Amino acid sequence: MPTAPIADPSPTDAHWREQELLLMREVMKWVGRSLASGEVLREMLHLMSELLGLNRGRMVLRDLPAAGAALGPATASIRHAYGLTGMEMRRGVYAEGEGITGRVLQSGLPAIVQDIAHEPLFLFRSVAAAQFPAETVAYLALPITVGNTTLGVLGCHRIRSRQRHLNDDLAVLKVLATLAGQVLHMEQLVNEQTRHLRARNAALSQALSTHAARYGLIGSSPALLQALSELERVSQSQATVLLLGESGTGKELFARAVHLASPRSTQPFIKVNCSAIPDTLFESELFGHERGAFTGASQARPGWFEQAHGGTIFLDEIGELPLALQSKLLRTLQEGTVVRLGSQRELKVNVRLVAATNRDLAAQVQAGQFRQDLYYRLNVIPIRLPSLAERAGDIRELALHFVNRANQAHQKNVYLSPEALDTLTQQPWPGNIRELGNCIERMVLLADQTLLTPEQLQPYLPQAWATPLPAEQHPAAEPAGTASLGVRAYESAHSHTVQVLQQSLAQHQGNQSRAAQSLGLTLRQFAYRLRKAGLR
Repeated sequence: MPTAPIADPSPTDAHWREQELLLMREVMKWVGRSLASGEVLREMLHLMSELLGLNRGRMVLRDLPAAGAALGPATASIRHAYGLTGMEMRRGVYAEGEGITGRVLQSGLPAIVQDIAHEPLFLFRSVAAAQFPAETVAYLALPITVGNTTLGVLGCHRIRSRQRHLNDDLAVLKVLATLAGQVLHMEQLVNEQTRHLRARNAALSQALSTHAARYGLIGSSPALLQALSELERVSQSQATVLLLGESGTGKELFARAVHLASPRSTQPFIKVNCSAIPDTLFESELFGHERGAFTGASQARPGWFEQAHGGTIFLDEIGELPLALQSKLLRTLQEGTVVRLGSQRELKVNVRLVAATNRDLAAQVQAGQFRQDLYYRLNVIPIRLPSLAERAGDIRELALHFVNRANQAHQKNVYLSPEALDTLTQQPWPGNIRELGNCIERMVLLADQTLLTPEQLQPYLPQAWATPLPAEQHPAAEPAGTASLGVRAYESAHSHTVQVLQQSLAQHQGNQSRAAQSLGLTLRQFAYRLRKAGLR
């Protein structure tokens, strides 16, 4: 319906212009605030009613056929509305071409019904005719389109006796219908992209989990898969990898994974624990020695670097490397040569280095305890390994793995109830995977029951280790005096005195494995403490 141009807007027209601008501002705020089309479209219909008086607004959108259902006539339903009850919305289903709404959906052209009471095509499907006021009510329906596709219909009722031009309402509705189409299209694109990303992430997680199992790494938490993804990306290069993280996070397994994922996988993998080598033997162990190089050197011996030729050498606890040897290691890394102790001849070695530390090497550099140039040479590809607290979702799987392994190693048949597994997942585990494994091995060795509940698990948990149990309360009969020693919480290498180590060895007739178990230590940890204490 054409209207004559107005040269001097009346106050009423100015009021409507303000309402239109306010509506557009508020709608655009919602568009910028949320990607959920439902929230934006419902607020759009609410503002249409409150600011412009366009009542019972509804968004009628095409229905997608159910998966596996037979194809029938296309339909559309009221998805979003303002001023309609839930029952009225559910009744608002239209076949394509049916009624005014169905025709707009089919043709993609707007429709204006001046008086719904005298329009035979108007169906009164959602709201019965008796519920409308006695005055004349119009119905406006505009297509919601994207490109050449009609996605739905924006419809509303309008009281005819209003001091506002019909063309003004149509202009606003046209803008809102266009905006609604863009919002729906954007949501469709986001959902499609999200589906692709989820499918890709699922495939990547599955692939990484498969690789993790191949490398002996247990778990599928995002933190573990992230570290494994970084490992996979650098495995084909020859660059030095520096594994960072707390003690007990599985650095040796990751170092072996670097080796297995690289082209050197069929060549030697040599692991060296720098904290377990006496300072006087470091040079001989790493670089080898010639016959007669020192007292007792009755024959020449290749060092670890020579033995790793063509493969990978893993230097664990590299922060323990004596300062005097750091320059020699740097030369080996830069030039690819070693010089045996007692020799002047350089030997070429082709070795990839993987180093690990739980120390802050940068702080050691600042303190003058670690060479800066060696630090830069090692810190080419740093990979931080997550603590067990960061991969709590893996605790259950790790616990089951350790239980199975301990049962097989000790011919036991101990299992954890689901509630006991939940208890393990709630522990802090400051010693990470190593502490969890030690706890479970001790539990399997000492438990009298086959199935352990949370209550029966308590004596084996870390908080119970800090204070020794009286002998009569110990969960398993130990040799006299064993219980009085207790098992300490996860501590440093100096956690056990020389007297405790000697007493434990004496009680177990020199059997280091049993002595270590009685103290809650692995054999490797126990042997390291013996060396630190000067015991053989």
